[in-house]
Parts: sequence; structure tokens; C-alpha cells
Amino acid sequence: MQPTLSAELIQSALESAPDATIIVDPEGAILFASRQLSALFGYTPEEARTLGVEDLMPERYRAAHRAHRETFLREHRLRQMGIGLELLARRKDGTEFPVEISLSPLEDQGRPLIAAAIRDITAHKRIQAELLEARGAAERANQTKSRFLATASHDLRQPLQSLALLNGALRRMVGGTHAQEALRYQEMAIGAMSRLLNALLDVSKLESGAVRAQPADMDIAPLFAELEQEFTGVAADKELTLEVTHGSECVYCDPALLGQILRNLISNAIKYTPSGLVRLNCSPAAAGVRIEVIDTGVGIDAAQLPHIFEEFYQIEPAGAVRREGYGLGLSIVRRLADLLGIGLEVHSEPGKGSVFALTLPAGARSASEEPAHTRADAAPARPRQTPRVLLVEDDAAVRDATGLLLRLEGYSVRPAGSLAEALACIASGTRIDLIITDYHLGGDETGTEVIARARAELGAALPAVLVTGDTSSAVRRLEGSRLRLASKPIRADELLNLLKALLSDGPTEDSAQTPG
Repeated sequence: MQPTLSAELIQSALESAPDATIIVDPEGAILFASRQLSALFGYTPEEARTLGVEDLMPERYRAAHRAHRETFLREHRLRQMGIGLELLARRKDGTEFPVEISLSPLEDQGRPLIAAAIRDITAHKRIQAELLEARGAAERANQTKSRFLATASHDLRQPLQSLALLNGALRRMVGGTHAQEALRYQEMAIGAMSRLLNALLDVSKLESGAVRAQPADMDIAPLFAELEQEFTGVAADKELTLEVTHGSECVYCDPALLGQILRNLISNAIKYTPSGLVRLNCSPAAAGVRIEVIDTGVGIDAAQLPHIFEEFYQIEPAGAVRREGYGLGLSIVRRLADLLGIGLEVHSEPGKGSVFALTLPAGARSASEEPAHTRADAAPARPRQTPRVLLVEDDAAVRDATGLLLRLEGYSVRPAGSLAEALACIASGTRIDLIITDYHLGGDETGTEVIARARAELGAALPAVLVTGDTSSAVRRLEGSRLRLASKPIRADELLNLLKALLSDGPTEDSAQTPG
């Protein structure tokens, strides 16, 4: 037979419990109070034995509590008191403090009793309030940082944009070997400043959580074709071959962020490949689709591999290859891969090259689109007259630099500093063959609004270039068959080539006229 516990042992256990414990009869009289009650409420043990349970709470709650006590006696079940409510207790000196109370039904010789464990949660509430305040402060800091990044993305790129366009204009205006050489070095410096600024802003956006992945089913082929066009010339400048596999795979990913990852990897491969080739490859894999960027470059020593994705870590190339960059590109790749939830591997051998591989989930094949030449909104042939450009830019320096470059190339330019000025130009009946507009204009105006209003008046076939420092996925998805995005700062030659490509399939001399 199992021995019973003595009353003294049970009382000792109640006395040593960390919470204040009381036992109450049906009338609310306290029959037992542990010594923690005295410490918690300020009553002596003798005083505690003369109290009723309602004496331990603020007066405004006492009447309601009597009804609750009677209900608990009828239900007679273990439960927490005041679930979802803020419970307050009252000390002997009248001060109030927050508590948690657990109730247990007891029975003594047929008489129902209530045991209550009372815990002071003042410290818990204080910590909870501090955490809430800290979270609020962090959210406010993130909002402030996001606003700063939005401003920096625009304002810091504006002077670089002016410099890049003025450099392009000067190269067309001045002659002489020395002057051209100076301008070439200036262009290289502007490019270096632009790359560093873009990398720093990308890292800051990722740290602040401003970048949101928006995955969708996407065909790889269009992205690969875009990357091939973008980097073939860059590779050729270093006498490298860029090989791109034109597959038919479909993946589920954010198109803009995947493009950013691959641009960083290809750029890095070209940078560290003194001779040979860089290959962009895509193939089915057991886990989905595998995309590889392969190079025959200097390779990476095994001791350096664990560190290559750290911020500002730069690979120490072997031999006479000069170290380049700022050590941010691969850090951005890692952050974006983690954000997208895709696998990222690297294999490398010094002197033989590297392989960076992504593993993405396969996507659902979308229905084939109607060929461009059969679409109802397909654009007719190239204008036969001098192309007229509506240039919308709220920054006067950028507007003047862009206008100067375009005029030197033979374009007719109508400048506007706002949506209202652009609409006034359209209403004047001036022929417009193409729009170039900044994305962020003054106030709440955007370039997308300018393009939409212009196309409503001049026809949906009007080609447009949206110039922006915003690299978010939402902006990248604005690009379409007759809308191109130009990321600030864009080089003069890149902008001019973009205009030529758009106008080669743009409206005729009459198709973009205002009605009447």
C-alpha cells in the first residue's frame, strides 16, 4: 500500500511554491495563505488569515468577482482566471499590480473549495512593453531607412546620370586624341561610381527588407536572350567568348531578382576570366531546373571559398590578374538566393575556373503568345522624318544633359518638367514619336502616369523609355514590347541604342499624331 503524505508535507510544499497560494471557501473567506502572499501583498500572516479573497483586488472589481466565484464553484474545473483580460491585484497600501491567476477546484469533507495560485507579472509586463517599443522603434527605423533608400536611389543617381550623358555629349563634340582619352577615363570613373552606388543601395535594400520576392512561372529563354545581348559586347571587350544555352525550361521564380543574380554572376565571371570563355547554361535537374555560370578564369582557392559571399570580401586572384570590384556582388547574390529560397553552389579550381550553380523549382509552361506581327496593337514601320522625342524630367540638370545629347544625335526634343507640361505639349498637336520620362517626378507624379496619359491621346503603339533608379521587382515588371526600362545612371551609348531599337519598330510619322 502506497503511504499517504502528511498534512505537514503538503503545507510545506504549498509554502515553498514560488507563487502566492490561497485556499478559499464558497463565501470567499481565505482559509489558507502561503507566506508568499505576505511578501506579495504586504499583509502579515495573521492579517492574511482575516481577509476575504475580494480584499486582494481593486474595489471596482469586487462585486463582479463574487459572481465569477459562484460560477466557478458550479463548473468546478481547473482553469486560468480572466483569460484574455488584464488582471490587477491590490496591495495593502492600495497600489495595484498586474497578476496571473490559476484556479483549481478542491473538496474537503464534501465542501467545495477553491485553490488559487497568484503570480506577480509586473516584470513580465515591463519586458513585454519594452519589446513592443523596441519592435515599434525598429519598424520606424526600417520605414525611415526605406524612405532614405527611395530618396537615395533617385537623388544620388541624378548627378551621375547628368555626368554620364554629358560625357557622351562631349565625346561627340570634341576631337583630338588627348581629349578623347580623357573622356574615356572619365567614363570609366563614372561607371565605377555607378557600380559602387548600385551595389551599396542593393545591400541596404536587402538589409532593410525593402526587397520583396514576387515569384511567378517564367520561361528562361527570354531572360537568357536579354543577358546574351547585354554581356556579349562586355565579354568581347576582354576578348572572351560568351556562350549562352538557349533552352526551353520554365521555372518558378521572381524574374527581376533572378536576372539580378545572373547579372552579378556573369559580370563576376567576366571580371575574373583573363582568357577563354564564360558560359550560361540551363538544364533540367532532379530538384527542378539548374542554371550554371561557368568560366575558365583564375578560379578560387579552397581556403577562400567559405568567405566569398561575405560583404566586402574580395578574392585574391593568382598570378598577375588585378583584383577588381568592391566585394559586394557575391554578397548580394547570396542574399537574393536566400530571399528566393533557391539553392546556390560554387565549385572552383585555381587556374581552371569556377562554376556557380542555382537550383530553382520548375514552373508551369504558359500558353504560347500570339506572334508579335499578328497582334492588333503591333507597331508599324519606322518614322521617315526626324524623330521627335517628348523628354519628361523634373531635374533640370538631367533634362538639359539628356536634351543636349539627343540633339547632337539628330533628334528633335520637346522638354517637359512635369505631367502638366507633358500634357500641354501633347495637346499642342506636336508630332511625338517617342517618350523618355523619369519614373519619379515631382510630388506624387510618376513616369508611368505620363506614358499612360500620352498613349491615351496618341495611341497605344507609342514607344516609351522609363528611366529609373528604382530596381524593385514591381518597377521591373512594367517593361513591355514598346516600353523599355533604363536604369540610372545609363551611359549615353546605351540610351541611344535603346532609342534606335524602339524606333526601328515604332510608329510611323502619322500614327503618333494627336487627333485632328
